[in-house]
Amino acid sequence: MAPNRRQLLLGTAGAAVLAASAGAAPQAVAAPAGFPDYRYRRLALVKSKLRYNPTGELIFPTIRGTRDRIPGALAAYYLYYAPHDAPGGICLAYANTLDEEFTEYAGNPIITRSWPGEYTVSHVSSPHAMWNDDVKRMYLYFHGENTVTRLASSADGIHFSYEKEVLSTRLLPAGTTETSYARVFRHDLPSRNARYVMVFMLNNTTNRRDIGWGWSANARDWTFSQTPLVRHQDVGAVNVGGPHLLFRNNSVYVVYNTDIGSGGNILITEVGLDFSKRNHLGVFHDSLSGAPDNGRSAAPSFGTYQGREYMIYEAGDRLAGNIAIAQAI
Repeated sequence: MAPNRRQLLLGTAGAAVLAASAGAAPQAVAAPAGFPDYRYRRLALVKSKLRYNPTGELIFPTIRGTRDRIPGALAAYYLYYAPHDAPGGICLAYANTLDEEFTEYAGNPIITRSWPGEYTVSHVSSPHAMWNDDVKRMYLYFHGENTVTRLASSADGIHFSYEKEVLSTRLLPAGTTETSYARVFRHDLPSRNARYVMVFMLNNTTNRRDIGWGWSANARDWTFSQTPLVRHQDVGAVNVGGPHLLFRNNSVYVVYNTDIGSGGNILITEVGLDFSKRNHLGVFHDSLSGAPDNGRSAAPSFGTYQGREYMIYEAGDRLAGNIAIAQAI
């Protein structure tokens, strides 16, 4: 049986490929570093059913469990997502499992492009939610415009209070044009007196996107590296974005998507506990050539339900995408 696109890419990266026996279904190819392979299950949202769907495209999901965090939550899992194009708007959906269609929150959008007294922008998008155990609140990071990442917080995950700007192009080297699509994770960096790490998409006047990063003691006040964490040219891509940190093997990894012209897949790089490594491991998840990916999977978020691992991701072209659910196999 001829190897599929994922097998070819993994082989190029030096990963082992399991051969399918004659007459049998091909075996799943594990992702690098012992991570599972994920198989598409269903769409998380049916766009035609949504009350708030101003542009017909949905991006950048974040899945968060509510148990032991939010008393009286609408369901066991909250899914944050957004359209990108104007007017954008941060949205919420909820479900009791990670293998079912999510229910749209009736009050969407929960954050709009205008927050009186704070900002008025063309759009807000790319919501990343993190339950901050230090303060027992949901921290929600989002961009608007693409030059600024902002923070809001909430006790119930629905009604948010504005906090502050946390990232902007002025905090990065001259020529930086975008600092957006940020995600934040609890991770100790003792040498930097930090308890949290941020990863984000970084663009400059060359219009070639990289992965940037920063660190913080409190998830509010940040210091940012002046050099990228992952450079597009180091992994043979024109653009990389949608980063997410994963923790395994007593190490830290960043997964991120490439532009559709560079394969449209999710790649993985080991950065280590102190972020000093740059071990590019190749393809983490190979996008489906057909629906819903249509050659592009991006901006993954991860969750666990009844001991099974799930990846919730952005499927399809950025201006026509939807939110998809894949399960580890």
